[in-house]
Amino acid sequence: MRILRFLRNSMSIGKDIDYYSKFSPSPLSMKQFLDFGSENACEKTSFAFLRQELPVRLANIMKEINLLPDNLLRTPSVRLVQGWYMQSFQDILEFKDKNADDEKVTYDFTDAVIKIRNRHNDVIPTMAQGVVEYKETYGTDPVVSQNLQYFLDRFYMSRISIRMLLNQHTLLFGGKVKVNPAHPKQIGSIDPNCCVSEVIRDAYENARTLCDRYYMNSPELVLEEFTANPTTVVYVPSHLYHMVFELFKNAMRATMELYGDAMEYPAIHAQVALGTEDLTVKVSDRGGGVPLRKIDRLFTYTYSTAPRPSMDGARAAPLAGYGYGLPISRLYARYFQGDLKLYSLEGYGTDAVVYIRALSTESIERLPVYNKSAWKHYKTIHEADDWCIPSKEPKDMTTFRSF
Repeated sequence: MRILRFLRNSMSIGKDIDYYSKFSPSPLSMKQFLDFGSENACEKTSFAFLRQELPVRLANIMKEINLLPDNLLRTPSVRLVQGWYMQSFQDILEFKDKNADDEKVTYDFTDAVIKIRNRHNDVIPTMAQGVVEYKETYGTDPVVSQNLQYFLDRFYMSRISIRMLLNQHTLLFGGKVKVNPAHPKQIGSIDPNCCVSEVIRDAYENARTLCDRYYMNSPELVLEEFTANPTTVVYVPSHLYHMVFELFKNAMRATMELYGDAMEYPAIHAQVALGTEDLTVKVSDRGGGVPLRKIDRLFTYTYSTAPRPSMDGARAAPLAGYGYGLPISRLYARYFQGDLKLYSLEGYGTDAVVYIRALSTESIERLPVYNKSAWKHYKTIHEADDWCIPSKEPKDMTTFRSF
């Protein structure tokens, strides 16, 4: 009887996932997030939106997970992630027909949202571990690598968007005090007047602490703002911090390893500019730069220029990781229609540029959609390149015969 009940339940969940995956997610602008969290914010309105939107976002990405190679789906880590998503999907569906006017219902919903948020805390490292398990056991090939890069970009972007919804609801309605005492001006996780220079300095100081701890020294920061007053923007400070902190870590590590035990190190420069469309943050270092052929690799998951940290972490370099720093940072930038780009002068240094939309009405969520185009990407056989690809090593011309 238990097996039959389990099979029926699994079939029912499968049908629900199929149903909700037919809908496209509804992207919100930064302004809409602010309106949701204004002084007139209504918990019932947020409840009504989330109980419809969360299943759609979860179902869309769950359908894509099933398109991954079977051997990857069988890894313990990926099965664990699938289980988390399945449980969260079921938890939200419990409220599908509940009365929004019932205070106990909205209270229980907020409690469920908090549990879902906590359940998904380790999604990124767990999925990353699944990819490592797969590659170590089965190896990889260009087609699988390309599909994995495509999937992980979409999977982690979906995760960022779902977490944004969960955080907004729990921060606004998850406690008796509606104002966060640590950040009284924020509306949920959004700061309507996010001071860019403050976030940059905070990220620099924390990265510097790590650098000092590991290298016993660190480069100074030279910060320039090309505006009369401190630059502000409607944004999520934690997202900006994540991006800039990652860029500072990379810049510091490159600088310290290039100059070694020098008495002085060239400063890291950060520049902030605000235009009519974009707010731009540039972080520049003199850490030797990166060859052009390696730039794209820096945004590839699992690629890292540092040795992989040991599992106990006791001797791991704090400024290096598993290669997820830059790809995830770029997703944070792209989430609200911005971007993160690298421009390098090999032999000198690197400029990392973060673009953020200046207008809250233009800062709109970028969300993956499960449709035929996405399905075809996983099923299409990638043919050989129609351009001559040079070999990575110089050719030995003595091996060529003359005709």
